[in-house]
Amino acid sequence: MTGDSASRSGVGARPDEGQRPEEAQPRRGVIHVQARWIDPERGLVAGLLLLLGAGILYPLLQVLSVALVEDGWPTARPLLAFFGRPLFVEALVNTLLSGVLAVVFGSLIGVPLALLTVRYAFPGRAVLGTLAVLPLVIPPFVGAVAFQQILGRSGTVNLLLLERFGFTVPFMEGLTGVILVQTLHYFPFIMLNTAASLAALDRSLEEAAQNLGSTGFRLFRRVLLPLALPGYAAGALLTFIRVIDDLGTPLMLNYTKLLAPQAYVRVTTVGLTDVDGYVICVILVALSLLALWASKRALSRGEFAQQPRVGEAPAVRLSARGRAAAWAVAVVLLGPALLPHVGIVLLSVSKLWSLSPLPTVYTAAHYDEILFRAPHFIWNTLRYALLAAGIDVALGAVIGWLLLRGRARGRQWLDLIATMPLAIPGVVIAVGYLRVFHGWTVPGLGEPLTSTWLILVIVYAMRRLPYTVRGAYAALQQLPVDLEEAGQNLGANRARTFVKITLPLMARGLLAGGLLAFISSAVDLSATILLVPRVELGPLSYGIYLYMQSAVGRGPGAALGVVAILLVAAGTWAATALTRRSGGSLFRA
Repeated sequence: MTGDSASRSGVGARPDEGQRPEEAQPRRGVIHVQARWIDPERGLVAGLLLLLGAGILYPLLQVLSVALVEDGWPTARPLLAFFGRPLFVEALVNTLLSGVLAVVFGSLIGVPLALLTVRYAFPGRAVLGTLAVLPLVIPPFVGAVAFQQILGRSGTVNLLLLERFGFTVPFMEGLTGVILVQTLHYFPFIMLNTAASLAALDRSLEEAAQNLGSTGFRLFRRVLLPLALPGYAAGALLTFIRVIDDLGTPLMLNYTKLLAPQAYVRVTTVGLTDVDGYVICVILVALSLLALWASKRALSRGEFAQQPRVGEAPAVRLSARGRAAAWAVAVVLLGPALLPHVGIVLLSVSKLWSLSPLPTVYTAAHYDEILFRAPHFIWNTLRYALLAAGIDVALGAVIGWLLLRGRARGRQWLDLIATMPLAIPGVVIAVGYLRVFHGWTVPGLGEPLTSTWLILVIVYAMRRLPYTVRGAYAALQQLPVDLEEAGQNLGANRARTFVKITLPLMARGLLAGGLLAFISSAVDLSATILLVPRVELGPLSYGIYLYMQSAVGRGPGAALGVVAILLVAAGTWAATALTRRSGGSLFRA
């Protein structure tokens, strides 16, 4: 009886058993609809793979082929020649040293600040958290100029030391100055990632350790730090990647014994035929990939620290003496990192600032120069960065959807190639673009792509694509698939459902990623300095570099630096607000 009922109701029966052909027909129709959408999805994945392959993978492979292939066969001769050159070996050692020391000193600043902002409650804690992010607002090469003006050989601090105590300190000499600038610029990555891990810890684990007698520094060393280690390691490795990729800071400080400046010098002096420049690029990519791999491993080991919590860990309320001590520590740690903001503003309005602690004559002429006589640097920046961010938002939305909702094969390769720019230094991808697109004529323009401003838009879009892809992916993870299924049940196909339902709901994450792409493109110098076709097509970062090296003086360059700070500050504030509403963290690795 049960089997007959099942057969009559069609439950558990095949279409050709217990069902009439017309009853089985709708099932074949559903299969037909699914099959109809599988082919376009595969075509979309294939098209995106071709696009990203041409914009990211192919230029990188061209760089690798010159350095590692000779007469069609793999060879290690250029690498061996690299290690036989004392200058290159010194540049490699200095690059590793700068990355490691920036992480070490940045940890001495970032970890205590993370503890202060997460574990303790005192008046102004929110203000302290905001101030700690401000170093990321100023571009590093702009900060280098400001640091030189304040801490340089004839800077404010050394002039005061010489006047009061009769000696000076070589803060900004050689590699020391580069490490100082990079440390004070990139330490917020360590602080923010460590703070996020500390905030996610289970309060019961800390209470158990306290019940067993662990307090103070012993509690931090034996319990809190190991549990927060994955987040800290991710921030530290992200800092390392940014440091070895940094080209602007060494150039502004006239220090070239690092890998990125050496690659730039080889390309600009010897040319694209020099194999040594390509070998340096390969080593830079290898270091970045190794650090990115280690960062992903560190994050994957962080699952034990993200277990369901018994409750939010209440911040410890400090006494009056404790509050004073907390702010004293914050001022000592954070004060030097905020000096460039003051220095660059003063330099932008100074007519005469030489051998004196502060400017002796002030002027607004530098802003007249950049706003009226040479406004193209700002307008070019807005045009290039907005176009690149728009491209990234469109590509990021589609790629993020394909990664999470798609079914076509090849999605994992799409994810890999779209994430790859995080590990490709700007000077490397610029060299690859020069090699690949120098002889490629743009249809309708009659000139090579590298002679037009389009090359800057393309390289910005490819380098910042990971921001929008991750933003779209994170936003889509929070959307229940039921909403999309409801739209399809009401008759909308998958494309219409994506446009009408999914895309508006993930707009906040996409916009945050687009803003991050915009602000990072607006102050990019590593790729820009090699790819700018002509001075009049240069963006803001290139204008800053030119003014700082010209006889006009550093005033107009500092004024452009203030504009860059305002752009980055506005974009960072907006992106942070959007990300916070989505429950995420903008700068977390």
